[in-house]
Amino acid sequence: VQLQASGEGWVQAGDSLKLSCTGSGRSATGWFRQAPGKVREFVAAISWPGTRTVVARSVKDRFAISRDNVLKTVHLQMNSLKPDDTAVYYCAARDNQYPSDDWSEYVHWGQGTQVTVSS
Repeated sequence: VQLQASGEGWVQAGDSLKLSCTGSGRSATGWFRQAPGKVREFVAAISWPGTRTVVARSVKDRFAISRDNVLKTVHLQMNSLKPDDTAVYYCAARDNQYPSDDWSEYVHWGQGTQVTVSS
C-alpha cells in the first residue's frame, strides 16, 4: 500500500481546504496531524467501505472525512480553519476495515502535507 497525500495549502483563518489521500484500498484510513513541538494528533478516520467515521472532538464541527472507493481516495474536508489547525497532516491506513484513533494501529503512512492557517 502506497499512500499519497495532497492538498497542501496556506490559507486564511475561516477558509476551507480539502486534503486527499490516494491508494488506501480496502482498509480503514485515517488522518493525523503534527504541529511543531507537539505530539501527533488524531484528526479523523473512516472505515472500509465508508459506513463509519470517527472524528476528533476538537474538529468535529468543522472537519469531515469521506472516501471514494472507485478512485481509492480518502478526503478530509476542513472548514472554518483556525491557526491552531496549522500542522503537517498525514494519512494512514490500517490492515483491516475498522477505523481507529490510535496512530500505532496504522501500518501504512503517506508523506505529510503541510497546512498553514494564518490569522
